[in-house]
Amino acid sequence: MKAIPAIVAAGDRRAAKAVYGQSKIYLELGGRPLVAHVVAALQDVPEVSEVWVVGDAERLREVFEREKLEREFRKPFRIVPQFRNLYENIWQTYRRMLPGAGPGGRDPEAADEPDWVLYLSADMPFATPQEISQFIQRSVELDCDYACGLVTEESMEAFYPTAPGEPGIRMAYFNLREGRFRVSNLHLVKPARIVNRSYVEEMYEHRYQKQFGNIFGLAVRLVRTEEGGLRILRYYILIHLAGFANRRGWRRLADWLRAWIPLDRVAEAVSSLLRADFRFTVTEIGGCALDIDKEHDYDVAALAFDSWKAAQRERAERYAGGLSAGSAAGAGESGESR
Repeated sequence: MKAIPAIVAAGDRRAAKAVYGQSKIYLELGGRPLVAHVVAALQDVPEVSEVWVVGDAERLREVFEREKLEREFRKPFRIVPQFRNLYENIWQTYRRMLPGAGPGGRDPEAADEPDWVLYLSADMPFATPQEISQFIQRSVELDCDYACGLVTEESMEAFYPTAPGEPGIRMAYFNLREGRFRVSNLHLVKPARIVNRSYVEEMYEHRYQKQFGNIFGLAVRLVRTEEGGLRILRYYILIHLAGFANRRGWRRLADWLRAWIPLDRVAEAVSSLLRADFRFTVTEIGGCALDIDKEHDYDVAALAFDSWKAAQRERAERYAGGLSAGSAAGAGESGESR
């Protein structure tokens, strides 16, 4: 497999969520900021050739120039100053990593091979190299344009409260015919092949919608602007209804609704929206799906950090085995974008 560059989205503008009044990626767990946990995990993913982090460049430099972090870098490393929103962060960073791109980057050309790029968020303190590696391998086998990670409900049960009143985190799931899944923060993409790239930002911004009026308004607009909009509308509404029923404890209603939502048909609808071949990649380890979005989640993760981290390592070994550390990319190299 050709080595794949990774882009860590660490921006703090527009749709980025603050926790305790600050950018969550700088909150510390286990003695280091969340973004550092992600970059450290990528050092041991054999398929990853280099790491790019896009966000507040000055503050990121302060994080990664700490001696204890620099010693862990074995792969080329770049910091890219952030842009206005998530879409611009991921697209403009991609433009800067293309062969021959200058400081301002360049657009992909017909002669450029549509290579993979791994995109991931910066707030995954329980990510393991095995889970990222497993996701990449399974996604590449799909031979699509965009693979989005899903994890099983069972893989997230380790983060639940062990007894009433005990600390824990319960996540929201997509209720689909094949089971209940949580979207992980892993995306393997051939960026130049995605025609409607701007919808990636819109889907991200609306991922927390719980008001039906807002959900329906977005869906109707998609119906008017995109081919296959009625199919998109149907699955969009069904997914939110099933999720609402599941959150309210109406399990039988949620099960009845999710029977009408097959995973492959949802992927086809998203493919129509993006005008690209979109697929889902299911993994069973789970740490990459636990991001820190709320004060409660951070407080619980701080209390349980050591035990959860150890449990994720054990689960990763059980499901994916060991990995050879390092990368053929060679020694680390740090700095801002080329």
